Amino acid sequence: MTLPGENPTAQRPRVAVLGIGTMGAGMARSLLRAGLQVDVWNRTPAPATILGGMGAVVHRYAADAVASADVVVTMLADAAAVRSVALEQGVLTAMRPGAVWAQMSTIGVAATEELAGTVTAQRPDVHFVDAPVSGSRTPAEAGELVIFASGPDRAKTALEPVFGAIGQSTRWLGKAGAGTRLKLVTNTWLVFLIEGAAEVLALADALGVERAAVLDLLGTGRMSSPVAAGKARKMDSGDDSPDFSLQWALKDIGLALDAAPGQGLTGLEAVRDRWQHLVEQGLGGLDTSAARHGFGKAATTPR
Repeated sequence: MTLPGENPTAQRPRVAVLGIGTMGAGMARSLLRAGLQVDVWNRTPAPATILGGMGAVVHRYAADAVASADVVVTMLADAAAVRSVALEQGVLTAMRPGAVWAQMSTIGVAATEELAGTVTAQRPDVHFVDAPVSGSRTPAEAGELVIFASGPDRAKTALEPVFGAIGQSTRWLGKAGAGTRLKLVTNTWLVFLIEGAAEVLALADALGVERAAVLDLLGTGRMSSPVAAGKARKMDSGDDSPDFSLQWALKDIGLALDAAPGQGLTGLEAVRDRWQHLVEQGLGGLDTSAARHGFGKAATTPR
């Protein structure tokens, strides 16, 4: 029952999710569990069809998916994909007046600000929110993502139940673009943790140090890091099943370097070059735990 003065749309907005990959699928399932009406679209129909069996409304065309939505979520591969769907496939045009577009893909600072400007110019009645997330497959499926949101205050009410369903916390950071900036900084920290775990295991193998001692050190005490310990355990077991693929992490490294040219980020550049080599070897679709490869036989074979 809606109480006097309450806005039922704000309480239970209808949500369109465009992009049903690893992250988008988990987010859509979390929205369905929360009891929200969800419209879905994917470039290849099969992943969206699975969600149709869980109660989502599946659409053949992206523009149709957003036509009745109060909140539109894009979770696509890169800036080119977002531009294609939003602009070339008519999604921005099809959005309802007053709709909120939560752009949750990681597409970099320049593309985010470009899209924010396009929305202002073409659809000033649509609220653009830059809202990339921290987390991979498991947090997406559990509704435990961390959301870096930036955009107009008037979008917060509509997004509260949406972000509440897919995330464990939301940080509102100001003007659109601030969320992407923090996401790139956070991702860079994660990249160094993952690369560090890979190199530490390689060094331990070279020195004859038992991996169990290294894993214990990474997982407990003042030097512990849940991210480094988790990735190191995957590396130790030879598990490269994708939670977050190496190719997408490499893309994010490039976005960070593009956003801060000439800053002498030589460590990040070195990781980019090494991971690029791994992707060129055909490992791009594997998890970032595949960073364990390339050091020598002892580092690439589980003990």
